[in-house]
Amino acid sequence: MIRYLLRRVPSLLVVLFAASVLIFLVLRLVPGDPAHILAGGDATPDTVAAIRHQLGLDRSIPAQYLTWLGDIFTWHLGRSYILGGQITDLIGAAFGNTLVLAASALLLAIVAAVALASATVLWPSRWLTAAATAVNTVAVAVPTFVTSVLLVLVFAVAIPILPAGGVPPDGFIARPDIAVQYLILPAVCLALPVFAALTRFLTEALRTELGRQYVLTARSLGISHRQIVIRGALRNAAPAALTALGVQTGQLLGGAVLVEATFAWPGIGQLIQQGISRRDYPVVQVLLLLSVLIFVTIQLITDLIHAWLDPRIRIGGEA
Repeated sequence: MIRYLLRRVPSLLVVLFAASVLIFLVLRLVPGDPAHILAGGDATPDTVAAIRHQLGLDRSIPAQYLTWLGDIFTWHLGRSYILGGQITDLIGAAFGNTLVLAASALLLAIVAAVALASATVLWPSRWLTAAATAVNTVAVAVPTFVTSVLLVLVFAVAIPILPAGGVPPDGFIARPDIAVQYLILPAVCLALPVFAALTRFLTEALRTELGRQYVLTARSLGISHRQIVIRGALRNAAPAALTALGVQTGQLLGGAVLVEATFAWPGIGQLIQQGISRRDYPVVQVLLLLSVLIFVTIQLITDLIHAWLDPRIRIGGEA
């Protein structure tokens, strides 16, 4: 397993390096100048030039990139141009909120997907299969921003039983009953696409497992269909489903940008949106690179768990 991990780390580092270069260059191509925004519309060219020099924007692109990369390695992320404050403080305040939302959505998606996929295989009736297909299709087809608006209109406006947005005023630990009310709508909205994709993948994996030879042997021994699905097929389908879950987790973090903006959830997604709209390069650079780091780390952890569950994929690895 250690050898397998060491083989994956170089590719992870290459992806992070390429992402850092791409993020740095693309942000410089975005229209708008932070120096003009800071100076104001009536500022003189000398004032704008002084601000550009103070921010280091008058240096060459390679010099700016190397300085930024060195600051990343030493964890000196600097200050925000526009939003104000240290970038580490901004990320620290937003990351916890995003983590709570993403973990809640992921847990909801996994539980619902396992339940629906197992039910479809345990009771393979036509109406249940049609209902599951319809739910999956709607969850995939309807964009996240449409789902979020519909949920707010129904459960916060038409039937005002849940908050329309924001975070619990007393935090997530002091009043869990209040925190759940704030979490339900954004978590459901964020979980729906992941739930749909995972349900479809897990259902097909279970059906494939039920066609294998060990299932026929188990049936010939008198083992019930329920025990075969739960104790055999579901366990054997877990490694393949785990790979799909890793991909969907990365997409879930990407969807958090729209969900947090709609529900006024002060997380990483909302911070990225604010930084892009206000041309706050230092904040956006760090947040985008952090997003890539989280995504590739999730993929690496997923692959490691997959290799642990299915030793066949370890090529030259150690148990």
